[in-house]
Amino acid sequence: MNGSSARTIVRAAWIVLLVGALAGIGWKAFLSEGGVARTHVEIKSFERVLAEQTQPADGNAPASPAWVAGDDPRLADGTLKPVVGREPIAWKEETLVARKDYRQWVEEGSPGGRVIERSTADEIGVWIAALLTLAILSFLYRDNPVYKVAESLLVGVSAGYWMVFYFWSVLVPKLFAPLAPDIVRALAMPELQVSTTPGSDMLIALVPLTLGVLMLCRLLPRVGWIAVWPLAFIIGTTAGLRLISSVEADLLPQALDTMKPLLVFTSGADAQGNPTSSLDLLASISSIVGVLGVLSVLSYFFFSFEHKGAFGASARLGVWFLMVTLGSAFGLTVMGRITLLSQRFEFLFKDWLDLIQ
Repeated sequence: MNGSSARTIVRAAWIVLLVGALAGIGWKAFLSEGGVARTHVEIKSFERVLAEQTQPADGNAPASPAWVAGDDPRLADGTLKPVVGREPIAWKEETLVARKDYRQWVEEGSPGGRVIERSTADEIGVWIAALLTLAILSFLYRDNPVYKVAESLLVGVSAGYWMVFYFWSVLVPKLFAPLAPDIVRALAMPELQVSTTPGSDMLIALVPLTLGVLMLCRLLPRVGWIAVWPLAFIIGTTAGLRLISSVEADLLPQALDTMKPLLVFTSGADAQGNPTSSLDLLASISSIVGVLGVLSVLSYFFFSFEHKGAFGASARLGVWFLMVTLGSAFGLTVMGRITLLSQRFEFLFKDWLDLIQ
């Protein structure tokens, strides 16, 4: 069999596989009861009311108005009353419901207390995610335009996602909320609580706002040098914070691990209650191996002495420890990638095709 015939057979096998997959998806989507990418969400309604105390407690000054739930019992018994001129804020939250939970809810007769509806938008999202996943996996056949488009979409959407994520998780609550709390509460964060120190919060928020504006001076050629100052501040503070966290998380724990006793004894008591101690063999071996590993690796990177004799043997032992460490790190990386692949297959067979429970 020549190369041309082999390529023809491989191409025919891929075509048969593709046709069979499309037929199975079509049957699952239009003929089966479960359907494909069937998604349901639980809808919860929330309401917040800006309320104040009706009468000061014990003759003290009344507390500042605060946002409370619309069904707060203190509103019903008259302890709190809505602030005049401030309308309640209401919104809804949608939470994805697992198919197993939805089936159980239906089997129980759809009991009240939960509002579960089918979400067309989420179903479209599942279809898009499934098709893009298949487009990425098409690289297993060969490099093709479909894969390149999906790859470009992945990079672009990831950048856009993280930009939106940091906007809503950092800029809105930590910058815009202190500067304009009423606007943020009305437009973006209804649950934002009323601050007791709005003036101080605004002054603190002006610092990152000023640094951010100065960073934008880089876009102007004549005053671009101004951006060096906020950049230096950001780099310096970040380096200081990272240094402290690295010392506490990496350096100190590793140093403390080398200060353990080589022979570890465990304490206990005999049948008469007298204290006893016994050698913990596994813990002792672990301590000895840890100390040998640290000293041998350090000797490998110590170049003031020639690596001969006992010192050279220690350095060669350090090489073995380094090889084991790098190999385990590489294996962990591979296992992480395999985990990501298994998650994508679970998404395809569970969330999209509903073939597994």
